[in-house]
Amino acid sequence: MVQQVLINDDDYYVPDANQLVTEDETLDNFATSKQKRLLISSLYSSLQQQSFLAAANVGIYHTDEQPAIVPDVFLSFDVQLYQDWWEKQNRCYMVWRFGKPPEVVIEIVSNKEGDELGKKLKIYEQMRASYYIVYDQNQQLGEKILRVYELRGRRYFETSENWLEQVGLGVTLWEGKFEDRQNAWLRWCYQDGNVLSTGDERAEQERQRAEEERQRAEQERQRAEQAEQRTQLLADRLRAMGVDPDNL
Repeated sequence: MVQQVLINDDDYYVPDANQLVTEDETLDNFATSKQKRLLISSLYSSLQQQSFLAAANVGIYHTDEQPAIVPDVFLSFDVQLYQDWWEKQNRCYMVWRFGKPPEVVIEIVSNKEGDELGKKLKIYEQMRASYYIVYDQNQQLGEKILRVYELRGRRYFETSENWLEQVGLGVTLWEGKFEDRQNAWLRWCYQDGNVLSTGDERAEQERQRAEEERQRAEQERQRAEQAEQRTQLLADRLRAMGVDPDNL
């Protein structure tokens, strides 16, 4: 039974939030949901020339002897969705159908119950995902906010490198605004550290470029107008001196 708490003198009760389930293996909180959208949307906005599949909360089957595991985000290159994605065998990521495991799996830590550094790590290791990333913004599992594991042989090894050499992408912690929310975010990045842009960011960049081009054109127009005015002023002075500028 959920404990109720008296909050005013009118005998109005609300549940104690500490006793409510705000996130679990199938239930997202607001922050995690928005973080997943950022990771997925920036990939599809920025890697349009590459063949890949990225998804959030989609089950992965890597063997018929175990149930699906559902990473918060996964990224798999050189694959594509089947045309009829409503067919039962096409609704989730079955490794034997796609022919390979995802290169990157990401877990976003909401509480201490997900066992991201234990059971899940072992499953992704057995699956042979090239990289396993644990994003622990609230430091539920220790002092580290970001942990990156790289598959070497048959085992995961934690690395201090945030550049994922095998996929040509990196991850970085970024402070900024996404969907009108200023926060610290996990972002994909290029090797130079620049983050992959979302569709909204790319549209804003295009708007800024168009505005800069408009300003440059306006400056050129003003310079041409000023040059014409100076020429006209010089011509007027020459005429005042009895010199016809047209005959010079």
